Amino acid sequence: MRKYLLSIALFAASACLNTAVAQQKGMKEFVDDLMSKMTLQEKIGQLNLMVAGDITTGQAMNTQVGGAIAAGNMGGIFNIKGAKEIREMQELAVKKSRMGIPLLVGMDVIHGYETIFPIPLALSCSWDMAAVEQSAAIAAKEASADGINWTFSPMVDITLDARWGRYSEGNGEDPYLGSLITKAMVRGYQGDYSRTDNIMACVKHFALYGASESGRDYNTVDMSRVRMYNQYLPPYKAGAEAGAGTFMSSFNLVDGVPATANKWLLDDLLRGEWGYDGMVVTDYGSIGEMLSHSVSANLQEASAQALKAGTDMDMCSMGFIATLEKSLKEGKVSETDIDKACRRVLEAKYKLGLFQNPYKYCDPKRRKKDIFNDENRRAARDIAAETFVLLKNEGNLLPLKKQGKVALIGPLANTRANLAGTWCVAYTPDKYSTLKEGMERALAGKATLLYAQGSN
Repeated sequence: MRKYLLSIALFAASACLNTAVAQQKGMKEFVDDLMSKMTLQEKIGQLNLMVAGDITTGQAMNTQVGGAIAAGNMGGIFNIKGAKEIREMQELAVKKSRMGIPLLVGMDVIHGYETIFPIPLALSCSWDMAAVEQSAAIAAKEASADGINWTFSPMVDITLDARWGRYSEGNGEDPYLGSLITKAMVRGYQGDYSRTDNIMACVKHFALYGASESGRDYNTVDMSRVRMYNQYLPPYKAGAEAGAGTFMSSFNLVDGVPATANKWLLDDLLRGEWGYDGMVVTDYGSIGEMLSHSVSANLQEASAQALKAGTDMDMCSMGFIATLEKSLKEGKVSETDIDKACRRVLEAKYKLGLFQNPYKYCDPKRRKKDIFNDENRRAARDIAAETFVLLKNEGNLLPLKKQGKVALIGPLANTRANLAGTWCVAYTPDKYSTLKEGMERALAGKATLLYAQGSN
């Protein structure tokens, strides 16, 4: 029992020491010192990112993810909301793991958190960068109030083929407009990291994801360097220039090589030519997806290829955590490769201020005042109005007169679940009115609303 209590005390002392040292040292010195004390497996653990799963308060340690966090085998988690639940996960990392390193906590906060803004394609129609930046800042404020410190946004892929299912998540086909929006979104999300209502941005999907052939997702991309540099790369470059904390690699092949393991893309271009010094995370399971492209024999080979190309964090493939130690012994990767990736993950946490205060984003009192409040909703309404594009108002049909009979037709007019648009991970449809309900309120006592579902 005495031995057990001594172990707990040492873990707690280690976490407190990390916090104190982080406040006194610069980033390089701090990370150097921290890494000098880490085992190989702890370094590899920082490169592992997994879905948090369904966490009930008080039960985190009993989950598979919770056990991995306590063992030091997890650098980050995602798709969990709630300051109390996230604090419990952070406490596992800080108090139970040997090194007490806090977690990155991510989510796809694409166009709002619980207060929903127009989809990115619609936002781009406003050409209003102040509005775009405000939408990202409000999304960051709400997400951070719920414990999240990292968003997998902005999605900046240039898109030309409307058959591609991710089209609505981007800013359209114009590289100049896309670059302006990228910078505005990064500014809105991140600020200068000093506040508790800013979160880390992630520019995605690097690169050329929107150029997949025939609108087929995960497909190959084959284009000239001239077209690549002039039409497709500018928004990503803008993200690097704006200081985005992270980049996400894409699923597609570029010149026959998966982006996740493309050294020219990640190392030569992003880090070399553009001077980017932040972290690169994979898309969901994309190291494992490399096997489908027949460029890797197995997960171990794919993981080694990705690491050596410049990938730092593996989202959900379990390739790094399961195979890198074996690859190191076999000479397929070097400890320098692992150290580079680990350093960039730790630096991201340092920039966010998590070593100074691991619970910076875990204030449960913020939810009531910062999420889905009247101020945020007014801003969303105003910004939505700026995105409307009216091609022709024949006979001054709009605005609709509040008299007589108004016909409302279509299944989406009387649904909550589809009202918010694509990619709304944190949305709360029970709080929203349907279009039918809103029109009924607006027309009450003045006109008759006739509704028909019209189709399934």
